[in-house]
Amino acid sequence: MPSANDPLPEGTDTIIEGAGVSDDNDTIDGAAGASGTRAQPAVSAIKDGAEDAKGVFFDRIDDLRGQATDKARDLAQAGKDRATAALDSLAQTVEEAAAEIDEKLGSQYGDYARRAAAGIGNFNESFRDKDVDELFTDARALVAKSPAVAIGAAAAIGFVVARLARSGLPESPNNDAPKA
Repeated sequence: MPSANDPLPEGTDTIIEGAGVSDDNDTIDGAAGASGTRAQPAVSAIKDGAEDAKGVFFDRIDDLRGQATDKARDLAQAGKDRATAALDSLAQTVEEAAAEIDEKLGSQYGDYARRAAAGIGNFNESFRDKDVDELFTDARALVAKSPAVAIGAAAAIGFVVARLARSGLPESPNNDAPKA
């Protein structure tokens, strides 16, 4: 601190005791104080705040990832339950149709229908007994083992889903008009 006899900067009338010095002995204007410059603690505080924000951000991302995984697993389980119900219904329908096939085409063809119903039922039981994670693991193994079969199956399933979706849509009045 300048003494009272030192010349003051232009435009200054008197020296105010304690002005320009902070509690941590750093000067406000950035000049070196007893423990260094004021900029160092500020930069350190910014870095600490950035690290804290980064940690909070990644914690939130992990939480959202966990929620998405749980939601996907729940949806997959619901889809699996619907698929097993549909397969049960299909097996029952084929089994009921076997008697009618016996009458119209012969017992040999009725036996084919019964074996098909039994195969559907066996597949459905193994499908029902597996956990969703096991099904995903099996699907990955199938794709790795024979990708061509997986692509063909995906295309066939996509075709069937598209046909089912199209058949469920109401006809629009523009379908009757001749195409140009």
